Amino acid sequence: MAVETSSGLVVTLPSDLEIVMTRVFDAPRHFVFEAMTKPEHVAHWWGCINAELPVCEIDFRVGGSWHYVMRMADGQDVSFRGVYREIVPPERFVCTECYEEPKFGNPEWLTTVTLEDLGGKTKMTHTILHKSVEARNGHLQSGMEKGAGDSMERLAEVIKRMSQSMPRDPRID
Repeated sequence: MAVETSSGLVVTLPSDLEIVMTRVFDAPRHFVFEAMTKPEHVAHWWGCINAELPVCEIDFRVGGSWHYVMRMADGQDVSFRGVYREIVPPERFVCTECYEEPKFGNPEWLTTVTLEDLGGKTKMTHTILHKSVEARNGHLQSGMEKGAGDSMERLAEVIKRMSQSMPRDPRID
C-alpha cells in the first residue's frame, strides 16, 4: 500500500508493525532539521489543521523529553509525549511517542526521522514502529494520513520562511 496525500506526503506500510511517511522538502537539510526540532518552529506546524499547540516543550538531547498539547477546535486538549533516544544532527533523530489517551490505552510507538540531503532539497523519511499490528492499524484508522499531510504542508511553509530569512551556510549540509 502506498498512499500519496495532496501535500506530497507518501504513506507506506512496509511491515505489519510500521507506517513510513516520506516527503521531499525544497530546502537544505539543516533547515528541515531545525524546523522539526526547535519549539519555536514546531509550534507553528505540528498537529491537526484547525488546532493550536499551546504546549510545545522540547528538551532536545538524548534522554530529554518532549511534550505537546494540541487544542482542538472544540476546546478538547490532546496530549503527546516522548523521550529522545538518538540524535545525529542534521541527519536523524529517534524518539518514543505516546498518545496520552487512557480510553485508547495510552499507545506508545517508536519514531525515527531520517533526513537525506538531495543537494538543496531534503527527503524526510518518518518511520513509526508499533508494538502490535492492532496498534498500527488503529493509528492508521485514526485519520493520521490526513493530519500528517496537513502538518507536512505547514512544515514546508515554516521551512520556506526560514530559508528566506536566514543565510545558507553550505558547511552545514
